[in-house]
Amino acid sequence: MTHATRRGDAAPRSVRLMTPDPTVLRLRAVHRAVADLRRGTPVLVEGEGGLVVLAAETAGARGLGEFAALASGAPVLLLAPARAAAVLRRPVEQGAAAVALPVADALLDPARLRSLADPTAADLLPADPPAPVVPPSGSNAALALSKLARLLPAVLVAPVAPRGSGAEAALALLRVRSADVLAYPDAMASRLTRVAEADVPLADAPDARVVAFRGPDAGIEHLAIVVGRPEQAAAPLARIHSECFTGDLLGSLRCDCGAQLRGAIRRMAEDGAGVLLYLAQEGRGIGLANKLRAYALQDAGLDTVDANRALGWAADERRFLVAATMLHQLGISRVRLLTNNPEKVAALSACGITVEREPHAFAPNGVNDRYLATKAARFGHLLDDG
Repeated sequence: MTHATRRGDAAPRSVRLMTPDPTVLRLRAVHRAVADLRRGTPVLVEGEGGLVVLAAETAGARGLGEFAALASGAPVLLLAPARAAAVLRRPVEQGAAAVALPVADALLDPARLRSLADPTAADLLPADPPAPVVPPSGSNAALALSKLARLLPAVLVAPVAPRGSGAEAALALLRVRSADVLAYPDAMASRLTRVAEADVPLADAPDARVVAFRGPDAGIEHLAIVVGRPEQAAAPLARIHSECFTGDLLGSLRCDCGAQLRGAIRRMAEDGAGVLLYLAQEGRGIGLANKLRAYALQDAGLDTVDANRALGWAADERRFLVAATMLHQLGISRVRLLTNNPEKVAALSACGITVEREPHAFAPNGVNDRYLATKAARFGHLLDDG
Protein backbone atom coordinates (compact mmCIF):
# COMPACT_ATOMS: atom_id res chain seq x y z
CA MET A 1 0.00 0.00 0.00
CA THR A 2 1.46 3.36 -0.97
CA HIS A 3 1.60 6.36 1.35
CA ALA A 4 -1.01 8.17 -0.76
CA THR A 5 -3.61 5.47 -0.24
CA ARG A 6 -3.14 4.60 3.45
CA ARG A 7 -6.21 4.82 5.63
CA GLY A 8 -6.57 8.25 7.14
CA ASP A 9 -4.41 10.01 4.57
CA ALA A 10 -5.93 12.99 2.78
CA ALA A 11 -7.15 12.47 -0.76
CA PRO A 12 -4.82 13.65 -3.52
CA ARG A 13 -5.13 17.37 -4.20
CA SER A 14 -6.41 16.72 -7.75
CA VAL A 15 -9.30 14.70 -6.31
CA ARG A 16 -10.17 17.22 -3.59
CA LEU A 17 -10.44 20.04 -6.11
CA MET A 18 -12.68 18.23 -8.60
CA THR A 19 -16.04 19.98 -9.18
CA PRO A 20 -18.95 17.58 -9.84
CA ASP A 21 -20.67 17.98 -13.18
CA PRO A 22 -24.07 19.61 -12.36
CA THR A 23 -25.80 17.66 -15.13
CA VAL A 24 -24.49 14.36 -13.79
CA LEU A 25 -25.62 15.30 -10.29
CA ARG A 26 -29.13 15.97 -11.59
CA LEU A 27 -29.18 12.63 -13.43
CA ARG A 28 -28.11 10.85 -10.27
CA ALA A 29 -30.86 12.60 -8.33
CA VAL A 30 -33.43 11.18 -10.77
CA HIS A 31 -31.87 7.73 -10.41
CA ARG A 32 -32.14 7.97 -6.61
CA ALA A 33 -35.76 9.13 -6.88
CA VAL A 34 -36.50 6.08 -9.05
CA ALA A 35 -35.01 3.83 -6.36
CA ASP A 36 -37.10 5.51 -3.64
CA LEU A 37 -40.34 5.05 -5.59
CA ARG A 38 -39.53 1.36 -6.11
CA ARG A 39 -39.08 0.86 -2.36
CA GLY A 40 -42.34 2.63 -1.54
CA THR A 41 -40.86 5.92 -0.32
CA PRO A 42 -42.37 9.25 -1.42
CA VAL A 43 -40.27 11.80 -3.28
CA LEU A 44 -40.72 15.47 -4.10
CA VAL A 45 -41.01 16.56 -7.73
CA GLU A 46 -40.29 20.28 -8.05
CA GLY A 47 -41.42 22.48 -10.91
CA GLU A 48 -43.70 25.48 -10.80
CA GLY A 49 -44.68 24.16 -7.38
CA GLY A 50 -43.89 20.98 -5.53
CA LEU A 51 -45.63 17.59 -5.52
CA VAL A 52 -45.22 14.78 -3.05
CA VAL A 53 -45.25 11.62 -5.19
CA LEU A 54 -45.83 8.01 -4.12
CA ALA A 55 -46.14 5.07 -6.53
CA ALA A 56 -49.48 3.29 -6.15
CA GLU A 57 -47.90 -0.10 -6.92
CA THR A 58 -45.39 0.03 -4.05
CA ALA A 59 -47.34 2.13 -1.52
CA GLY A 60 -47.41 0.54 1.92
CA ALA A 61 -48.56 1.68 5.34
CA ARG A 62 -45.26 3.40 6.10
CA GLY A 63 -45.06 5.16 2.73
CA LEU A 64 -48.67 6.32 3.01
CA GLY A 65 -47.97 7.69 6.48
CA GLU A 66 -44.95 9.62 5.22
CA PHE A 67 -46.98 10.87 2.27
CA ALA A 68 -49.78 12.14 4.53
CA ALA A 69 -47.30 13.92 6.80
CA LEU A 70 -45.72 15.75 3.88
CA ALA A 71 -48.83 16.57 1.84
CA SER A 72 -50.88 19.73 1.86
CA GLY A 73 -54.43 19.36 0.61
CA ALA A 74 -56.35 16.38 -0.69
CA PRO A 75 -54.37 13.82 -2.70
CA VAL A 76 -55.20 12.75 -6.24
CA LEU A 77 -54.29 9.62 -8.14
CA LEU A 78 -52.68 10.17 -11.53
CA LEU A 79 -53.43 7.53 -14.16
CA ALA A 80 -52.71 7.18 -17.85
CA PRO A 81 -55.88 7.79 -19.91
CA ALA A 82 -56.45 4.16 -20.93
CA ARG A 83 -56.27 2.93 -17.33
CA ALA A 84 -58.40 5.84 -16.12
CA ALA A 85 -61.11 4.90 -18.63
CA ALA A 86 -61.25 1.38 -17.18
CA VAL A 87 -61.44 2.69 -13.60
CA LEU A 88 -64.14 5.24 -14.48
CA ARG A 89 -65.98 2.80 -16.76
CA ARG A 90 -66.35 5.48 -19.41
CA PRO A 91 -64.19 7.07 -22.12
CA VAL A 92 -61.74 9.83 -21.22
CA GLU A 93 -59.69 12.21 -23.32
CA GLN A 94 -56.91 10.03 -24.72
CA GLY A 95 -54.72 12.96 -25.74
CA ALA A 96 -54.02 13.90 -22.12
CA ALA A 97 -50.81 12.70 -20.51
CA ALA A 98 -52.49 12.12 -17.14
CA VAL A 99 -55.98 11.88 -15.64
CA ALA A 100 -56.34 12.97 -12.00
CA LEU A 101 -58.87 11.25 -9.74
CA PRO A 102 -59.66 12.45 -6.20
CA VAL A 103 -58.80 9.82 -3.61
CA ALA A 104 -61.10 9.37 -0.62
CA ASP A 105 -59.74 8.05 2.67
CA ALA A 106 -61.23 4.63 1.96
CA LEU A 107 -58.98 4.29 -1.09
CA LEU A 108 -55.81 5.19 0.82
CA ASP A 109 -55.15 1.52 1.35
CA PRO A 110 -52.28 -0.40 -0.30
CA ALA A 111 -54.48 -3.12 -1.78
CA ARG A 112 -57.04 -0.66 -3.16
CA LEU A 113 -54.33 1.55 -4.65
CA ARG A 114 -52.79 -1.46 -6.40
CA SER A 115 -56.22 -2.39 -7.74
CA LEU A 116 -56.62 1.12 -9.17
CA ALA A 117 -53.21 0.85 -10.84
CA ASP A 118 -53.16 -2.77 -12.03
CA PRO A 119 -55.83 -4.38 -14.23
CA THR A 120 -54.42 -7.81 -13.37
CA ALA A 121 -54.81 -7.30 -9.59
CA ALA A 122 -57.85 -8.18 -7.50
CA ASP A 123 -60.78 -5.99 -8.51
CA LEU A 124 -61.31 -3.58 -5.62
CA LEU A 125 -62.43 -0.67 -7.80
CA PRO A 126 -65.02 1.70 -6.33
CA ALA A 127 -68.59 1.12 -7.49
CA ASP A 128 -69.08 4.87 -7.90
CA PRO A 129 -65.72 6.28 -9.01
CA PRO A 130 -65.08 10.02 -8.54
CA ALA A 131 -65.14 12.48 -11.43
CA PRO A 132 -61.72 13.54 -12.73
CA VAL A 133 -60.23 16.87 -11.68
CA VAL A 134 -57.62 19.09 -13.31
CA PRO A 135 -54.17 17.44 -12.94
CA PRO A 136 -51.76 19.53 -10.84
CA SER A 137 -48.64 21.10 -12.31
CA GLY A 138 -45.88 18.52 -12.49
CA SER A 139 -48.20 15.58 -13.21
CA ASN A 140 -46.40 14.62 -16.42
CA ALA A 141 -43.07 14.37 -14.60
CA ALA A 142 -44.62 12.39 -11.74
CA LEU A 143 -45.99 9.75 -14.13
CA ALA A 144 -42.74 9.76 -16.12
CA LEU A 145 -40.81 9.06 -12.92
CA SER A 146 -42.93 5.97 -12.22
CA LYS A 147 -42.24 4.76 -15.76
CA LEU A 148 -38.50 5.23 -15.25
CA ALA A 149 -38.88 3.00 -12.20
CA ARG A 150 -40.57 0.37 -14.41
CA LEU A 151 -43.59 0.63 -12.14
CA LEU A 152 -47.18 0.89 -13.31
CA PRO A 153 -47.81 4.54 -14.30
CA ALA A 154 -50.13 5.30 -11.40
CA VAL A 155 -48.99 7.70 -8.67
CA LEU A 156 -50.53 9.35 -5.65
CA VAL A 157 -49.67 13.07 -5.57
CA ALA A 158 -50.44 16.13 -3.44
CA PRO A 159 -48.95 19.60 -3.06
CA VAL A 160 -46.09 19.58 -0.58
CA ALA A 161 -46.72 21.32 2.73
CA PRO A 162 -44.91 24.68 2.91
CA ARG A 163 -41.84 24.99 5.06
CA GLY A 164 -42.48 26.33 8.54
CA SER A 165 -45.99 24.86 8.66
CA GLY A 166 -45.20 21.95 10.94
CA ALA A 167 -43.99 19.78 8.02
CA GLU A 168 -40.26 20.31 8.48
CA ALA A 169 -39.83 16.61 7.71
CA ALA A 170 -40.40 17.58 4.08
CA LEU A 171 -36.95 19.11 4.08
CA ALA A 172 -35.47 15.60 4.25
CA LEU A 173 -37.48 14.36 1.28
CA LEU A 174 -35.50 13.54 -1.84
CA ARG A 175 -36.11 16.35 -4.31
CA VAL A 176 -35.89 16.14 -8.08
CA ARG A 177 -36.78 18.70 -10.73
CA SER A 178 -39.59 18.07 -13.21
CA ALA A 179 -37.41 19.14 -16.13
CA ASP A 180 -34.66 16.70 -15.12
CA VAL A 181 -37.14 13.80 -14.96
CA LEU A 182 -38.50 14.54 -18.44
CA ALA A 183 -35.00 15.01 -19.91
CA TYR A 184 -33.53 11.95 -18.19
CA PRO A 185 -33.93 9.25 -20.90
CA ASP A 186 -32.28 11.25 -23.69
CA ALA A 187 -29.65 12.70 -21.36
CA MET A 188 -28.68 9.22 -20.21
CA ALA A 189 -28.62 7.85 -23.74
CA SER A 190 -26.38 10.61 -25.06
CA ARG A 191 -23.91 10.22 -22.18
CA LEU A 192 -23.30 6.47 -22.37
CA THR A 193 -19.66 5.45 -22.08
CA ARG A 194 -17.79 2.21 -22.72
CA VAL A 195 -16.87 0.64 -19.39
CA ALA A 196 -15.65 -2.89 -20.20
CA GLU A 197 -15.14 -5.36 -23.01
CA ALA A 198 -13.87 -8.89 -23.50
CA ASP A 199 -13.65 -11.61 -26.13
CA VAL A 200 -16.66 -13.93 -25.81
CA PRO A 201 -16.55 -16.65 -28.49
CA LEU A 202 -20.09 -17.73 -29.40
CA ALA A 203 -21.30 -21.02 -30.85
CA ASP A 204 -22.39 -19.28 -34.06
CA ALA A 205 -19.71 -16.56 -34.04
CA PRO A 206 -16.33 -17.62 -32.58
CA ASP A 207 -14.79 -14.21 -33.34
CA ALA A 208 -17.05 -12.20 -31.05
CA ARG A 209 -16.59 -9.81 -28.18
CA VAL A 210 -18.98 -8.05 -25.82
CA VAL A 211 -18.71 -4.35 -25.03
CA ALA A 212 -20.59 -2.90 -22.03
CA PHE A 213 -21.93 0.66 -21.94
CA ARG A 214 -23.14 2.52 -18.87
CA GLY A 215 -24.68 5.91 -18.20
CA PRO A 216 -23.48 8.47 -15.63
CA ASP A 217 -26.03 7.29 -13.05
CA ALA A 218 -24.19 3.92 -12.95
CA GLY A 219 -27.53 2.23 -13.53
CA ILE A 220 -28.50 -0.36 -16.13
CA GLU A 221 -26.00 -1.40 -18.78
CA HIS A 222 -26.46 -1.89 -22.51
CA LEU A 223 -24.31 -4.35 -24.44
CA ALA A 224 -22.83 -4.52 -27.92
CA ILE A 225 -22.14 -8.01 -29.28
CA VAL A 226 -19.41 -7.31 -31.83
CA VAL A 227 -18.63 -9.93 -34.46
CA GLY A 228 -15.35 -9.52 -36.32
CA ARG A 229 -14.29 -5.93 -37.02
CA PRO A 230 -17.43 -4.07 -38.15
CA GLU A 231 -15.75 -0.68 -37.68
CA GLN A 232 -13.51 -1.58 -40.63
CA ALA A 233 -16.43 -2.44 -42.95
CA ALA A 234 -18.05 0.13 -45.22
CA ALA A 235 -21.56 -0.76 -44.02
CA PRO A 236 -21.60 -3.72 -41.60
CA LEU A 237 -24.67 -5.68 -40.63
CA ALA A 238 -26.25 -4.36 -37.44
CA ARG A 239 -29.25 -5.17 -35.30
CA ILE A 240 -31.00 -3.25 -32.51
CA HIS A 241 -32.26 -6.00 -30.20
CA SER A 242 -34.21 -5.22 -27.05
CA GLU A 243 -33.55 -7.75 -24.32
CA CYS A 244 -36.20 -10.45 -23.97
CA PHE A 245 -35.71 -12.76 -21.00
CA THR A 246 -38.53 -15.07 -22.01
CA GLY A 247 -37.59 -15.34 -25.69
CA ASP A 248 -33.81 -14.99 -25.66
CA LEU A 249 -33.06 -17.10 -22.57
CA LEU A 250 -36.05 -19.39 -22.08
CA GLY A 251 -36.92 -19.96 -25.73
CA SER A 252 -40.49 -18.71 -25.34
CA LEU A 253 -42.76 -19.39 -28.31
CA ARG A 254 -44.89 -16.28 -27.61
CA CYS A 255 -42.52 -14.04 -29.61
CA ASP A 256 -39.83 -14.29 -32.29
CA CYS A 257 -37.09 -12.59 -30.26
CA GLY A 258 -34.90 -15.64 -29.69
CA ALA A 259 -34.97 -16.54 -33.38
CA GLN A 260 -34.14 -12.95 -34.32
CA LEU A 261 -31.24 -12.79 -31.86
CA ARG A 262 -29.57 -16.02 -32.92
CA GLY A 263 -30.38 -15.50 -36.57
CA ALA A 264 -28.75 -12.06 -36.55
CA ILE A 265 -25.55 -13.39 -34.96
CA ARG A 266 -25.36 -16.19 -37.51
CA ARG A 267 -25.78 -13.76 -40.42
CA MET A 268 -23.08 -11.48 -39.04
CA ALA A 269 -20.66 -14.39 -38.70
CA GLU A 270 -21.42 -15.48 -42.27
CA ASP A 271 -20.91 -11.92 -43.47
CA GLY A 272 -17.59 -11.64 -41.62
CA ALA A 273 -18.56 -8.75 -39.34
CA GLY A 274 -21.47 -7.09 -37.58
CA VAL A 275 -22.72 -5.60 -34.33
CA LEU A 276 -25.79 -6.50 -32.32
CA LEU A 277 -26.86 -3.80 -29.86
CA TYR A 278 -28.49 -5.59 -26.92
CA LEU A 279 -30.53 -2.90 -25.18
CA ALA A 280 -31.94 -3.08 -21.65
CA GLN A 281 -35.46 -2.28 -22.86
CA GLU A 282 -37.41 -5.42 -21.97
CA GLY A 283 -40.99 -5.62 -23.19
CA ARG A 284 -40.71 -2.65 -25.56
CA GLY A 285 -39.43 -0.59 -22.66
CA ILE A 286 -41.96 -1.48 -19.95
CA GLY A 287 -39.83 -4.01 -18.05
CA LEU A 288 -40.19 -7.73 -17.42
CA ALA A 289 -42.79 -7.58 -14.63
CA ASN A 290 -45.06 -5.38 -16.73
CA LYS A 291 -44.50 -7.59 -19.78
CA LEU A 292 -45.77 -10.57 -17.76
CA ARG A 293 -48.83 -8.50 -16.80
CA ALA A 294 -49.33 -7.71 -20.48
CA TYR A 295 -49.11 -11.44 -21.28
CA ALA A 296 -51.89 -12.09 -18.76
CA LEU A 297 -54.06 -9.46 -20.47
CA GLN A 298 -53.27 -10.98 -23.87
CA ASP A 299 -54.41 -14.35 -22.57
CA ALA A 300 -57.69 -12.62 -21.68
CA GLY A 301 -58.12 -11.46 -25.29
CA LEU A 302 -56.16 -8.23 -25.80
CA ASP A 303 -53.44 -7.90 -28.41
CA THR A 304 -49.94 -6.55 -27.67
CA VAL A 305 -50.84 -2.92 -28.26
CA ASP A 306 -54.04 -2.88 -26.21
CA ALA A 307 -52.47 -4.87 -23.37
CA ASN A 308 -49.69 -2.31 -22.96
CA ARG A 309 -52.18 0.54 -23.05
CA ALA A 310 -54.45 -1.13 -20.51
CA LEU A 311 -51.50 -1.07 -18.11
CA GLY A 312 -51.05 2.64 -18.72
CA TRP A 313 -48.05 2.39 -21.06
CA ALA A 314 -47.68 3.45 -24.67
CA ALA A 315 -47.64 0.67 -27.26
CA ASP A 316 -43.85 1.06 -27.54
CA GLU A 317 -41.84 2.91 -24.89
CA ARG A 318 -38.38 2.26 -26.35
CA ARG A 319 -35.86 4.96 -27.28
CA PHE A 320 -33.24 4.27 -29.92
CA LEU A 321 -30.87 7.18 -29.23
CA VAL A 322 -29.14 4.61 -27.00
CA ALA A 323 -28.31 2.50 -30.06
CA ALA A 324 -27.05 5.46 -32.09
CA THR A 325 -24.77 6.57 -29.24
CA MET A 326 -23.30 3.07 -29.01
CA LEU A 327 -22.67 2.91 -32.76
CA HIS A 328 -20.95 6.30 -32.76
CA GLN A 329 -18.67 5.19 -29.92
CA LEU A 330 -17.84 1.99 -31.79
CA GLY A 331 -16.78 4.08 -34.79
CA ILE A 332 -19.68 2.97 -37.00
CA SER A 333 -21.70 5.54 -38.92
CA ARG A 334 -23.22 3.43 -41.74
CA VAL A 335 -25.04 0.11 -41.29
CA ARG A 336 -27.19 -2.47 -42.99
CA LEU A 337 -29.83 -2.81 -40.30
CA LEU A 338 -31.43 -6.21 -39.76
CA THR A 339 -35.00 -5.18 -38.97
CA ASN A 340 -38.61 -5.22 -40.08
CA ASN A 341 -39.42 -2.13 -38.00
CA PRO A 342 -39.43 1.17 -39.93
CA GLU A 343 -39.26 3.07 -36.63
CA LYS A 344 -35.76 1.76 -35.97
CA VAL A 345 -34.60 2.91 -39.41
CA ALA A 346 -36.10 6.36 -38.88
CA ALA A 347 -34.69 6.70 -35.35
CA LEU A 348 -31.12 5.79 -36.32
CA SER A 349 -31.28 8.02 -39.38
CA ALA A 350 -32.42 10.94 -37.24
CA CYS A 351 -29.36 10.41 -35.02
CA GLY A 352 -26.86 10.67 -37.88
CA ILE A 353 -26.47 6.99 -38.81
CA THR A 354 -26.79 6.12 -42.50
CA VAL A 355 -29.12 3.12 -42.68
CA GLU A 356 -29.97 0.54 -45.30
CA ARG A 357 -32.64 -1.92 -44.16
CA GLU A 358 -32.08 -5.67 -44.41
CA PRO A 359 -35.26 -7.81 -43.90
CA HIS A 360 -35.10 -10.04 -40.83
CA ALA A 361 -38.34 -12.01 -40.55
CA PHE A 362 -39.03 -15.52 -39.23
CA ALA A 363 -42.04 -17.72 -39.89
CA PRO A 364 -44.74 -18.03 -37.22
CA ASN A 365 -44.49 -21.08 -34.99
CA GLY A 366 -48.15 -21.75 -34.28
CA VAL A 367 -48.06 -19.91 -30.94
CA ASN A 368 -46.86 -16.45 -31.97
CA ASP A 369 -49.01 -16.11 -35.10
CA ARG A 370 -51.29 -13.46 -33.58
CA TYR A 371 -48.30 -11.62 -32.11
CA LEU A 372 -46.63 -11.36 -35.53
CA ALA A 373 -49.89 -10.34 -37.19
CA THR A 374 -50.26 -7.54 -34.63
CA LYS A 375 -46.73 -6.33 -35.33
CA ALA A 376 -47.59 -6.07 -39.01
CA ALA A 377 -51.07 -4.59 -38.66
CA ARG A 378 -50.62 -2.20 -35.74
CA PHE A 379 -46.87 -1.45 -35.60
CA GLY A 380 -46.29 -1.37 -39.35
CA HIS A 381 -43.58 -4.05 -39.34
CA LEU A 382 -42.62 -5.23 -42.82
CA LEU A 383 -43.03 -8.97 -42.45
CA ASP A 384 -44.01 -9.82 -46.02
CA ASP A 385 -40.56 -9.27 -47.53
CA GLY A 386 -38.44 -11.34 -45.16
